[in-house]
Amino acid sequence: MKFPRPRQEEISVNLTPLIDVVFLLLIFFMVSTTFTRETQLALTLPEAQGTPPEAVPEAVEILVSPLGEYLINGEKLADNSEQGLRSALLRLGQDKTTRPMIITADANASYQAVVRVMDVAGQLGFDKLSLTTREADDEGQ
Repeated sequence: MKFPRPRQEEISVNLTPLIDVVFLLLIFFMVSTTFTRETQLALTLPEAQGTPPEAVPEAVEILVSPLGEYLINGEKLADNSEQGLRSALLRLGQDKTTRPMIITADANASYQAVVRVMDVAGQLGFDKLSLTTREADDEGQ
């Protein structure tokens, strides 16, 4: 006697849902990724070496006090606003924009005061900006 055998269906894995999930994850990660925009000012910061860099006599020096007051080449500004800083730098002359600018800020000076100097200098064409620091003491100060 010959019994009919049940027909076996071919076993397979349906990949369509898996591909859909991977595609949705890809879209989610592409949409949620944030792209950072680099800063507008290109700064060349001094490298820390054992000896201090030689002083450049023709550099434009800007000092920022803890109260946000500015001194340009040793002369205190009467107006510490952005317009006052801009007019003081313009009085130096446009030929001075090729000279390096050294920004020395007090440790307690506001971050906004330092950024204002860098922003105005960048708008006026100063491209050789550097920030001064002091070497840390071994005692942790």
